[in-house]
Amino acid sequence: MSDAFIIEVEDEAAGIVVRQEAERSFRFHASLPKYFVLDGKSFQSPRDAERAALEQFRRGSKLAWRAA
Repeated sequence: MSDAFIIEVEDEAAGIVVRQEAERSFRFHASLPKYFVLDGKSFQSPRDAERAALEQFRRGSKLAWRAA
């Protein structure tokens, strides 16, 4: 049995985190290119993964703003 949670940022699905039975941490699986940097990373909780995705979203927004 596994535990899985959707990670959403600004109304978009950034990815999911999954914990398998034997694991204590949650592994992130990105669903959008801007979150690929987090793909495969482990987090202690779904909330920690959500915080990382939000930070990645903010970084992407700053880069887009600078390019404009």
